[in-house]
Formats: sequence, structure tokens, C-alpha cells
Amino acid sequence: MTSVSVCLALILPRQLRDELFDYLAEQTDLVKGYTASDAAGHGAGVRLQSMAERVKGHADQIIVRIVLGRSDAERLLERLRASFAGTNLVYWILPVTEFGIID
Repeated sequence: MTSVSVCLALILPRQLRDELFDYLAEQTDLVKGYTASDAAGHGAGVRLQSMAERVKGHADQIIVRIVLGRSDAERLLERLRASFAGTNLVYWILPVTEFGIID
């Protein structure tokens, strides 16, 4: 039986980008690849860390999306909880009904 695929989305402050990318590169048993893009965080729970962010009214963030098996996503989250404690890393998991590469 194959594992159910999910998309794990990670959102964190842009200044932690390189640290997260380096960390994910070390998780070769779980992470085979990912997509990252810039994001603008809005809302009451978003920390505006710089004067520029307060003026703009949003936090400069990145979002990383990783497609992997559900159990692998949970294992990666446990590792992230230990390694990125206190960073205000936000995440969610969505089901993936289909995933492939058109070559």
C-alpha cells in the first residue's frame, strides 16, 4: 500500500530563509525537493519585526511547500518543532489527490 501524499506548507520570517533551506537540505531521508516563494504575512498573530514591516503593514515571510507522505510530514514537523522552536513557524497540511511530473 502506498502512503497518502500531503502538501506540508511552512511559513516563517524571511530572515530565517537560509537557515530553513540549509536545514531542509540535511533532511534527505524525508525531503526530496520543495518549492519556496516570498509571502506577505497579515493578521493579528503576525509579528511585524522591523520598522519597515510596520510601515508596510505586513511581515516579510517565505512559504515553503513540500509534497511527501503523511507519516514523513509528521516526522519532519517533529524535527522542525525541536530545531525551530520560538521562531513563529506556521504550518498546515493539505491532502494531495495527484502529484506527478510532465516530462
